Amino acid sequence: MNSLLKRQIRKYLPEELKHNKDLEVFLDAINRSYNTSDEQFGMLQRATSISADELFEASKKLIEETNSQRIVIQKLKNVIDTLNVYDLEQDKPLESSDSLKLVDFINDQTKEILKINQQKDKLLNSLEIQNRELNDYAHMISHDLKSPLQSIETLIYWLRDDYKFVLDANGKETIELIRKNIYKIDTLVNAISKYAKIGKIGRKHQNLDLEVLVKKSLEKIPISENIAISIPENLPNIKGDHYRLEQLFESIIYNAIKFNDKKYKKVEIGFSEENDFWKFFITDNGNGIEEKYFDKIFIAFSKLENDDTSVGIGLSIAKKIVEAYHGKIWLESEISVGSTFYFTLKK
Repeated sequence: MNSLLKRQIRKYLPEELKHNKDLEVFLDAINRSYNTSDEQFGMLQRATSISADELFEASKKLIEETNSQRIVIQKLKNVIDTLNVYDLEQDKPLESSDSLKLVDFINDQTKEILKINQQKDKLLNSLEIQNRELNDYAHMISHDLKSPLQSIETLIYWLRDDYKFVLDANGKETIELIRKNIYKIDTLVNAISKYAKIGKIGRKHQNLDLEVLVKKSLEKIPISENIAISIPENLPNIKGDHYRLEQLFESIIYNAIKFNDKKYKKVEIGFSEENDFWKFFITDNGNGIEEKYFDKIFIAFSKLENDDTSVGIGLSIAKKIVEAYHGKIWLESEISVGSTFYFTLKK
């Protein structure tokens, strides 16, 4: 058990409870649960760090391969320019030596392209496997952490009820503090599980009425009387899976409401149709975000404010969903005026 936590628990116990055998059993149970949870969180942190490094290296190699392929394409363009010099349309034959050189050159470049594509396929396959393993591991760890957390929470309730006439105000306050921290850990575990699940759900796409879907998303968000949400009547029907798209709208709208210091909060949803994509926007009159944080807010578990009720994963989930639909997400914002999040979804 964390030494500070153990010291604090004993500090506020009355003398008659410090040597109580039943209490020792309770403290031992917390100790074993705490150590298990701490170890598993450490494993998750290390695995995430390692996998992230591997994914970064694989992405860097893909970029290098793409650049190599661009060089090859440019060489082929040079070949085409060379052929045009000979004015083949007027039936002017190439010299034999020139023809052989061109054939050899094209043959070499074809082999080079095939080799690059094979390497790229291997990298993409490796990247997919690593991403899948990372998601599976995060899901497993978050699931295994549930049991000790529930055990600790149950023990806390027992302690609070069994010793409610013995504990003083400081003791009750300490128990409440422990309970709140358990809730924070549980929230984090649920967020990890939700983030990992995004990559597994939604293999089957179907026609969805976005107006119905957005309204379902709003049902999951606490909306008070001082919050006005504007939804266009002609939202399009798109192909996708309802779980991901509900999560997408829910994450952005919830973020717009939560980080809004105005007395009357406003959120507006809109869209436009482009050639291959639907372009959506969600505007709020909230706190606004400095431009230097535009990239950071989409990184999982990154928070701009010291808010214990937030784990900093909503916008990273939104980004992951948009990218799964081959779209992109970005924002415009002004401090104290509000923010507009834009995202595209492929038709």
